[in-house]
Amino acid sequence: MASDGVLMTATVARGAGFLLLWLVLAGFHAGDLPAIVVAVGAATWASLRLLPPRPGCISLAGLARLALRFPGQSLLAGIDVAVRALDPRLPLRPGLVVYRPTLPQGVGRDAFCAFASLMPGTLPADTDADGALLVHCLDTDQPALAQLRSEETLFMHALGKRLGDG
Repeated sequence: MASDGVLMTATVARGAGFLLLWLVLAGFHAGDLPAIVVAVGAATWASLRLLPPRPGCISLAGLARLALRFPGQSLLAGIDVAVRALDPRLPLRPGLVVYRPTLPQGVGRDAFCAFASLMPGTLPADTDADGALLVHCLDTDQPALAQLRSEETLFMHALGKRLGDG
């Protein structure tokens, strides 16, 4: 059970996030204020019920670092994929590699897989019997495992965890 401080912080943060999402998608019109209040309140309530807050510390600096790194990494990887796909002299070597994440199975690992799937050239596709991720790569000669480890480390830092915390 979350303490009152953790619950209050989670409520304010999630409510602010849903309000920001509304404003980005629909903008602000004074006539929409009742709908905004109801929608943000309902979304916040549902969020707290479906994913109760727990003690922990999400690192805002870690989230910022992850968010700022992602567009550049994605662009470079996308260019690499395009060059490999269009240049016949650069053959693709598609296949699966086995990655053993530090994050335990659950919501955190699922979120990391979703994040990793946005990076061109690799796609977490399945898990093996031991719980390791099977990751499809366009070129198995590339250092995909090292890149996944680096991305997982940044992702865990954003969640307020360190390697070995699980």
